[in-house]
Amino acid sequence: MAQINPLCRRMIDDMTIRNLSPSTQEAYVSAVRRLSKFFNRSPDKLTVEDIRKYQVHLARRGLAWGSLNQTVCALRFFYGTTLARRHIPKMIPYAREPRRLPVVLSADEVVKFLEAVPRLDARIALTTAYATGMRSSEVARLKVGDIDSGRKLIHVVLGKGGKGRNVMLSDHLLAILRSYWRLARPGNWLFPGIDPTHHMPTYTLNASCRAACEAAGLDKRVTMHTLRHTFATHLLESGVDIRIIQVLLGHAHLSTTARYTRVATTTLQKTQSPLERLRLAVIPI
Repeated sequence: MAQINPLCRRMIDDMTIRNLSPSTQEAYVSAVRRLSKFFNRSPDKLTVEDIRKYQVHLARRGLAWGSLNQTVCALRFFYGTTLARRHIPKMIPYAREPRRLPVVLSADEVVKFLEAVPRLDARIALTTAYATGMRSSEVARLKVGDIDSGRKLIHVVLGKGGKGRNVMLSDHLLAILRSYWRLARPGNWLFPGIDPTHHMPTYTLNASCRAACEAAGLDKRVTMHTLRHTFATHLLESGVDIRIIQVLLGHAHLSTTARYTRVATTTLQKTQSPLERLRLAVIPI
């Protein structure tokens, strides 16, 4: 096992004190290591101008918006908290979020996609993602005890930002999970990995998405987050209040949930134009 240097250990301790999730800690440490490797110097020896050059390098490489801002979060934490250089974080700007519409599957595409997943555990995990709107990490970390069949709820113990919440458990999903449990007999983890003492890794779920998308012949790029987008959009199209969808998704701000109104086609189709209320003769008499 590689020895962790004191600076890295301090950063990990700072993140642990603040209850950052293991995946966030790993991502932050990796981001700081990449910065250090880029300049071949210890990160505490770098200047604000060095950080700026590194951000320009990442942007020119075409790094995705989410990856750019994860790096920004990591560097702001490292310099502002671990090194206590309070003036630096505000000088590391976030990248502007691109205004892209989320990819959403139709109901028929969801069926084709899920039926193209050959592995039982992966198919049930992806079905659960679509049926609940849970994130990939939340689905992967589900435990058998998180399924509350009596109250028709699933407990998300550790969601994004360390926040717990409840999501709905439909009768259909409950029946599917019970059939899966009888066949697979999972122990503690609902979706165990190769080592049953650990949960299924999220990269396995994402790999299953890619394979199923290809097998189903879909011309859309489908990820675990696509299933989350689809869940929210289908609820909105069926008339569920957007504030309820916000709670189910675990969004802190309603504006984040509101973007699904841009892709909810049946909602748009049901919305009456103000022109319908006018008695207007288009062709002059």
